[in-house]
Amino acid sequence: MTRRDELPVRPIIEAEFEDWHRALNVGFLREPTLTEEQLQARRHEFVPGRLLGAFDGERCVATFRSFAQELTVVGGAAVPADAISNVTVTPTHRRRGLLSRMMTQDLAAAKERGDVVATLIAAEYPIYGRYGFGPATWTTEWTIDVPRTGLDPRWSGPEDGGRIDVVDGEDIRKLGPELHERLRRAQPGAVSRNDRWWGYNTGALRYNGSWTEPFYAVHRSATGEVEGMVSYEADDNWHGKQPHNTADVNWLIAVTPAAERALWHYLCSIDWITQVKTGWRAPDDLLPFYLPDPRAARVTAQADWLWVRILDVVRALQARTYEGEGSLVLEVVDAGGLAGGRYRLEASAQGASCAPSTESADLTLDVADLAALWLGDESAVRLGALGRVREERAGAARSADALLRTSRRPWCPDLF
Repeated sequence: MTRRDELPVRPIIEAEFEDWHRALNVGFLREPTLTEEQLQARRHEFVPGRLLGAFDGERCVATFRSFAQELTVVGGAAVPADAISNVTVTPTHRRRGLLSRMMTQDLAAAKERGDVVATLIAAEYPIYGRYGFGPATWTTEWTIDVPRTGLDPRWSGPEDGGRIDVVDGEDIRKLGPELHERLRRAQPGAVSRNDRWWGYNTGALRYNGSWTEPFYAVHRSATGEVEGMVSYEADDNWHGKQPHNTADVNWLIAVTPAAERALWHYLCSIDWITQVKTGWRAPDDLLPFYLPDPRAARVTAQADWLWVRILDVVRALQARTYEGEGSLVLEVVDAGGLAGGRYRLEASAQGASCAPSTESADLTLDVADLAALWLGDESAVRLGALGRVREERAGAARSADALLRTSRRPWCPDLF
């Protein structure tokens, strides 16, 4: 009988993909068996070396997948990221260190490839901090009570000469990638979307046999330029001969406040819609203040979203921009042995340099907490109050905030 610590963890081969996917479905409490159509729709996920599995005999009992991604940092530069997804351990094989072994193997490979960070969306909060990940962006969901908004229910379009058109999935596949790239270049925390993302989110590619086509709308400026788009669904909920329908937003992206405002106004003006659920938005989203009565938008969820694991401190800190000017010596503690050390950051509006240093540290912090600070969302002063950052020089936490924090919060619009 195989000992607990002897179960092999390795990249799967293509012939094992179906068994690997069965284990994935078991871990996520989905129907275990895939149809041939479902299996073929997922074949693109197989990239040699990027899908790991743990095996008990011939049966896969744990899954792990990573793929290439780009992450936008403060200032608009993009860094290569190791995006992690599809992490499961079968209930019968938990507490055997399988996740730790898969994570260690993948992060070592990412470091060797030259990825600056690893990223993931955590299903559960307590799992990933022990691997050096920290929550770098947060998300908020609102539910809009449409009758309370104060918006004109007879609204029929933007007053600035722009227009909104209902379109189909083919239009979104044509127009969406360029618009998203414009957003991504300006939005710290945003990640790249490949052609498969647009295929799956418009029905051209399907994970399963059923597909309910959503509604799509595109905002164009007065000059005809595409500046925003939204995908949404609506239920059919009438009682007492009155409509109480909800519009559920799958995603909404816009590159100007005018386009964003117009798309929310459009959603709130649709006949029979009395409630709009916004989906995942930035925690400092402007949405409530687009409404005459901001209280009509009620927060229904707020949570951590994109988690980041820094693999290369020097490249990570040099990639972003800084509004302030100053220097900081950081003692980075990394139990995983991938990015620990002492580093001196010199930053100004003209650029930044970072290098290993032997100078006395100003701050000591875990690599996971550096990730939380890196995109500008978290405060070193807050982390210090929690005992997660230690000042080696009085006032160093405030100095770190002056350098690292940003005027707007980072946001990742995507789940992966």
